[in-house]
Amino acid sequence: MFECVKGTKDILPEETEFWQRLEKEIREICSLYNYKEIRIPTFERTELFNKSTGEDTDIVEKQMYTFIDKGGRSLSLKPEGTPSVVRALLQYSLHKKNMVNKFYYIERMFRQERPQKGRYREFTQFGIENIGSSSYLVDAEVILLGVNLLKRIELEDVFVRLNSLGCDKDRKGYTMRLKEYLQERKENLCDDCKKRIERNPLRVLDCKIDRDKLTDVPDIKEFLCEDCKEHFQNLVSTLNEIGVNFEIDKSLVRGLDYYTRTVFEFTSHSLGSQDAIGGGGRYDNLVKNMGGPELPACGFAMGMERIILLMKKNEDEEGLDFYICSIGEDASKKSFILLEELRKKGLKGEKDYLKRSLKSQMREAEKMKSKFVLIIGDDEISKGTILVKDMKTGAQEEIKFSKEEIMKRLKC
Repeated sequence: MFECVKGTKDILPEETEFWQRLEKEIREICSLYNYKEIRIPTFERTELFNKSTGEDTDIVEKQMYTFIDKGGRSLSLKPEGTPSVVRALLQYSLHKKNMVNKFYYIERMFRQERPQKGRYREFTQFGIENIGSSSYLVDAEVILLGVNLLKRIELEDVFVRLNSLGCDKDRKGYTMRLKEYLQERKENLCDDCKKRIERNPLRVLDCKIDRDKLTDVPDIKEFLCEDCKEHFQNLVSTLNEIGVNFEIDKSLVRGLDYYTRTVFEFTSHSLGSQDAIGGGGRYDNLVKNMGGPELPACGFAMGMERIILLMKKNEDEEGLDFYICSIGEDASKKSFILLEELRKKGLKGEKDYLKRSLKSQMREAEKMKSKFVLIIGDDEISKGTILVKDMKTGAQEEIKFSKEEIMKRLKC
């Protein structure tokens, strides 16, 4: 018997309702904020991710699915969306048509990492990219879109972690101080982080093994230039004024090399120690580094599997409005016609097609979380009635068999 490959999963019917609701909310809120959907290829040239995501990141170093095609080209399944969106922006000269471009995507991504709760090797990301403005208000809008999406799907216990990485000049001074700090603690670090101290010390702060050990890490805000400091203070002030629940986390750097200034994560304690739902930040140099003009940008991505976990935890699966139990062939046919009439009126219902006993049908109705059960047999047909049972209260009554009477009872 075949099974799913490790790190992948099937989305079964009882879960697809959550996915459909989430996708609907994403499309609605992106429309409100004037973000347009973009759809990007499943694989790209490996060099695209080396150049953008960063050769020293875990994603590129350890997690990418890379292969050589028949033409001898190195290709990789996309591990994230931003590089592909920027590539498309430049390839089709979209930046020449609009001064600011606002995109969103819902895409499958692939990373060869250890599968864990809500994290898979094939996973779905929702992401947005706002390209063209350096304003701190864009950072605020991007964060607010994420926060408001999570509110729309009624997720509680969600807050934002926030930090600033400053500009290239700021990071140069901070990196020197961070190297000194890490050298003093080198013996306690994992083998990968010992190498990263010289190559890319910021990546140590993002290490899943070592980051909890580094509680007294130097604060980057002491190295921020006046422009970066003002940008961050204005953002913090705006988020406070709007009432966003956030905290400043000086160790937050995110796992990608292209971030500048603002970085943030959406988190929930309900997910345990790996509490990030998603995150992002500003990437003012990426477009230029990929061969385009100097275009500032900001965006985020969320793991949709992580959000679904929280949705399932916080909300009971939606049940049926009614379930029809029928006894006998005539009753089964009559119930089928009634079922279709009630569905046309927007009521969600089901019936038995297996000729099961009344007891088994009642068990099935309970399993499907039906609010009401309609019962019809030969006696009810002869009297022109139907039994209606309220599954919450247990109350049962016999009413006239008419669509109007049944509708009135089901909608009470």
